Amino acid sequence: MFILSNIHKLYDGKSSSEQSILHAHDLIVEDGRIRDLIPHQPEESYSENIPLVDCSGFTVTPGLIDCHAHLTFQGVTLEDADRMNSQQGPYLLQQILYRTLVDGGVTTARDIGGATHFLKRMINEGVLIGPRLKIAICILSTTGGHADFRGRDRCHGDINRLLPETHGRPSSIVDGIENCRTRIREIAACGADLIKICTSGGVMSPGDALEHREFTEEELRTIVGEAHARGLNVAAHAHSKSGIQMAIDCGVSDIQHVSFMDEDVANQAAKKNLTVTPTSWVTTQVKNLDPQQYPPEVVEKGLLAAEAHAKATQYAKQAGLKILAGTDAFFKDMQGRNYMELATLIDEGLTELEAWYAATGLAGAEIEQTDAGTLEPGQRADLLICDEDVISNPEKIGQSLLEVVKDGIGYRKGLPDIPQQDYLSLMRADFEAGKLH
Repeated sequence: MFILSNIHKLYDGKSSSEQSILHAHDLIVEDGRIRDLIPHQPEESYSENIPLVDCSGFTVTPGLIDCHAHLTFQGVTLEDADRMNSQQGPYLLQQILYRTLVDGGVTTARDIGGATHFLKRMINEGVLIGPRLKIAICILSTTGGHADFRGRDRCHGDINRLLPETHGRPSSIVDGIENCRTRIREIAACGADLIKICTSGGVMSPGDALEHREFTEEELRTIVGEAHARGLNVAAHAHSKSGIQMAIDCGVSDIQHVSFMDEDVANQAAKKNLTVTPTSWVTTQVKNLDPQQYPPEVVEKGLLAAEAHAKATQYAKQAGLKILAGTDAFFKDMQGRNYMELATLIDEGLTELEAWYAATGLAGAEIEQTDAGTLEPGQRADLLICDEDVISNPEKIGQSLLEVVKDGIGYRKGLPDIPQQDYLSLMRADFEAGKLH
């Protein structure tokens, strides 16, 4: 048990209004949960045995929720894919997980393709340090679509080297109604929390165009129907207007990227109470792709998406759509700077608190992690503690983050009175308990 005492500024994650900003409050953490959040009490009101952390100069927020993560990627070139699938892979994966939590401040992530149920369980059991996960396992596309990454000589390339079929992860390439039906059942059996599909081409895939249609309407309705029969929502990768329209018409719950969303489809999505995850930050990154490293068609698609994207986010806001924060941080220099998604959403027209809500309370509710994202009694004690006002400027998290707390445990050793994760002792205890085998 510990108390964050006399917090200078706190955002509770419960809304995008000023009512969610509190000053001079005490936050009491016990057994990994928030026991209470109350106006500041004199120190003598608490037991002498309870550690008090003086937060009179600090800002406290909920831990971030990244609604579009790819924690098994470190780049999307074929060389990157081969490295992640080699003996280096497990070590690179732990680095990505660690940086996302400890540097990026992400305590919960919706991995939208790549992570398996085994990885999710290893984090939950404390074998690996990283954010807790909601997982899609696969990125479903048709042959030649966004998930079909082959070499530049594509007719001779191996299918999908970026996300190969492996234990706990079926193939992401699927064609035809019956194959779609079977694949959703396989992914559900592998422990998915949601289904991820592509209804348009993508920027980084060399074999398709942004405006290409992927699945037929019949295939997509089959996917959505099978997913819903198993209690799973469907998120759609969709850059083009036609891809966004198909996602809306066929019952998808969340639309990702939305580069060419216009006023009409935004209003249609709002009428169906859908969410959008614009992945704004990565779109600013793909407009500067190195032509020496990426094929010319990929470089051109990055420029096209970036030019349209800011306007799409504004259409989504004007329509009243629920906007979620997701980084799509597949470039190495993005991992561990996940808070930059908030800064970019603000640049594209959201208010500061709308951006924070997109990465905290709203995100937790929409990805069905309802015990995280808000600072209120009973919730998981997921916290960011900073020595600057990061609410007004999320970009400052990188220089001012003192402590990341997940389930009441700190990971940065920035504040001595907060219990810290002792990784070596935890591994030793797990080994003795027979968990590591």
